[in-house]
Amino acid sequence: MTTGHPHILLINPWIYDFAAYDFWAKPIGLLYLAAILEQHGVDVSFINCLNRFHPKARPSDPHARYGRGHYLKTRIPKPDGLDDIPRYFSRYGIREEWFREDLRSMPPPDLILVTSLMTYWYPGVRDAISILREYFPNTPVILGGIYATLCTDHARKHCGADSIITGAGEGQLPDLVKAYCGFSIPQSDPDDLNVLPYPAFHLESVISYIPILTSRGCPFSCAYCASRILEPNIRRRNPENVAEEILFWHKKYGVKNFAFYDDALLTAPEHHVIPLLEKIIASGIKVFFHTPNALHIREISPYIAKLMSDAGFETIRLGLETTEFEDRKELDRKVSESQFRQAISYLKAAGFRKEQIGAYLLTGLPGQSLSSVEMSVKTVRESGIEPVLAQYTPIPHTALWKKAVACSRYDLEADPIFTNNSIQPCSPVIS
Repeated sequence: MTTGHPHILLINPWIYDFAAYDFWAKPIGLLYLAAILEQHGVDVSFINCLNRFHPKARPSDPHARYGRGHYLKTRIPKPDGLDDIPRYFSRYGIREEWFREDLRSMPPPDLILVTSLMTYWYPGVRDAISILREYFPNTPVILGGIYATLCTDHARKHCGADSIITGAGEGQLPDLVKAYCGFSIPQSDPDDLNVLPYPAFHLESVISYIPILTSRGCPFSCAYCASRILEPNIRRRNPENVAEEILFWHKKYGVKNFAFYDDALLTAPEHHVIPLLEKIIASGIKVFFHTPNALHIREISPYIAKLMSDAGFETIRLGLETTEFEDRKELDRKVSESQFRQAISYLKAAGFRKEQIGAYLLTGLPGQSLSSVEMSVKTVRESGIEPVLAQYTPIPHTALWKKAVACSRYDLEADPIFTNNSIQPCSPVIS
């Protein structure tokens, strides 16, 4: 426990998987915590094990492909139980020796915060914590994030952290810092996203793009999605607050690519996305917006489509999932066939090209036939946009979980490693 300003180390671990690519992926939750800590005088260190621009990495253009790019990868042994998968397994991110050198170069922290993303990436979390223990054996390690929230018992047993926190971390941060560092930071209203500082992306060695989170939560309860579990309540930032953040990153750091992380960017549009886009257009900035988390199709109107075009939306991803519109009630109730076709016509009328618009289609669902996927692909192509196949990941606590467990060729409940969508766990055999 420190009596002065504490030093807190934040870690974004490696990805261990058969494949991985940086589709505008940043640990935004962890960097919100970093910003809060810095705001109140804490000395913050940050190591991003997925840093594509580490000082020891081969130089690459951060602006290519709108900021996206390949992670460095190192082949490693497959996890137990996945010998049937005819693919190489790799650690994605910085070299282990670079991680160790970065740890050796810093003073011992008073507290370490580690985040986690996909449930089946936990081996990277476990190994990062194990290495942290070698260098800082007396420093408490706290694990949070998606894996820690969805697989809490597994994380307690297997990842080596001193404590696990679940859910959003901002409201829990003051108690953690007080308990482990003896240092007080004020508690803000956890329901008011407008009081949060901008995420500490300045801690990155290079800023190739900025994720933007204008809201948290989702009004839908889709059978395959964990959004309502991770964020039970819908909270939105003021459009002015979001527009100011976009202008800040653009003017101070020259950022031109922004990825919206919202699960429900277009819902309640009159009070949220419409005034936001109007403010962006009025600012006159020339930037590119991307929607990797998908947009709700039913909310796209002629005016919203025009605003998106005028504001600089470049990559449009639509949450379609399937074109079996009459039989989709077990999955979600997000969109009808007429709403889908109408939205496409609005986007095209606004000037979006075919290659800019993609519709996510889920594959590998429990009981899903190949012919249904082929029909969905055909329907999307006939509509004049691109199908984007998204392999289904079984997620604990979701409505589809029990069905996935029953049909999988793996014991999904035994180990999250078997929920990896790369192995198509709910398909009879790997293809």
